[in-house]
Amino acid sequence: MASTPPDILTAQDVARGVARWFYDHNIATLTEVPLNNNRRADVLGLGADGRITLVEIKVSMADLRGDLKWPEYLDHCDRYFWAVPFGFPQAPFDEPWFQPNRAGLLVADRWEAAALRDAAWVPMNAARRKSETLRFARRAASRLLGMGELL
Repeated sequence: MASTPPDILTAQDVARGVARWFYDHNIATLTEVPLNNNRRADVLGLGADGRITLVEIKVSMADLRGDLKWPEYLDHCDRYFWAVPFGFPQAPFDEPWFQPNRAGLLVADRWEAAALRDAAWVPMNAARRKSETLRFARRAASRLLGMGELL
């Protein structure tokens, strides 16, 4: 199997950098998180204040332009970020479809991420917050169990 060239960043590379950014901001992180609307968050974070941050990663323009489902994530978080590798074109994220007044923008590599635009905080309703927080906790515990950490 051919390996990825060192200068091509994958979604997994970007997720790693985003997770480190979350860690630096005291936010617990899970990747590849199924939501209850049959969507999957690339990165989901739970802050010490109980607020939830969702990150959608894009590593190609085709994937970005073809993503018509992303607004369905907004009901599952208090703030929403796009995350892209360093060097990815940023102009599309200023277009109205990508809601620049709501969605933040992170750039990342394997080691770190930086916020080019902060995301607006839009609080979830209380029932949704409780549901999403419990789902986050249960998924995190299940992953630990699957890794043998608790056995």
